[in-house]
Amino acid sequence: MVSKARVFRTYSLLLALTLGLSGCASWFADDAPAPEVRLVKVDPVRVKLLEQKFKLYFRVDNRDDNDLTVRGLVYKVSLGPLLLTEGESNEWLTVPPHSHAFFRVSVRTNLWPQIRDVVDMLKNPRDPVPYRLEGELKTGLFIGNDVQVLRNGEIIPGDFIPERHR
Repeated sequence: MVSKARVFRTYSLLLALTLGLSGCASWFADDAPAPEVRLVKVDPVRVKLLEQKFKLYFRVDNRDDNDLTVRGLVYKVSLGPLLLTEGESNEWLTVPPHSHAFFRVSVRTNLWPQIRDVVDMLKNPRDPVPYRLEGELKTGLFIGNDVQVLRNGEIIPGDFIPERHR
């Protein structure tokens, strides 16, 4: 038979552990503003019929008072309704406080199946094309803190087409 004193001590110990450990979660809580990620440039490297190579330039803005360690980016980039590319970059960089840094990702894709949609989007190079960036920014040095990325924007294709000299 278990004594009432022993049950009381057991419940008291469990209560103390529960209350004590609940404070541990706040040790790792971070009220720092989340970093921002945006696609700032798409450079065509080589465009062939069945394969297109691009360099994507991402800007990471650190809005915090401390250095931001970036361990990589999982990304998915869509132009209008078309999936341009998706993948993962494992490039590391450190972004100083209240500053920004860029990283470049080389991608390959095949837009041939959607060529009609691409031609329609590029019919007038001065018309903006909506893009969507989805992903996850991997941050933190010892304890990972993944930041969800979701950004909608527009790019103007004419800004990436070199002018012809007559």
